[in-house]
Amino acid sequence: MVVHCAGIQDRDGAKLVCEKLKGCFPQLSLIWAGCPLGRSGYAGALIAWMMAFAGWTLSIVKRNDDVKGFVVLPRRWVVERTFAWLCKFRRLSKDYEQTTASSEAWIRIAMIHVMVRRLA
Repeated sequence: MVVHCAGIQDRDGAKLVCEKLKGCFPQLSLIWAGCPLGRSGYAGALIAWMMAFAGWTLSIVKRNDDVKGFVVLPRRWVVERTFAWLCKFRRLSKDYEQTTASSEAWIRIAMIHVMVRRLA
């Protein structure tokens, strides 16, 4: 998990995440990424970089421009579900933290809590 400031572009932040992931999950071969607001900010250089960096395939989940209204996007529900879990914790409902390190720590604590409750 990587938390970074809002001034970093998504494609640059994705590289930070991937640098932390490399070597942690040897079976990892496919990564899904949501395309914010229909823009293809991930396309091109990032896809090639991921393949060269770790041999991972980056699959972009984009919304179809022809469809109007709400449409369920494949694999997007995983992200939305995780955000819903995190928002149940009052401290994570707003960004109260001074540093990105403390934000990462509180997210880690919240996810540990979710997993422990599932094991119980």
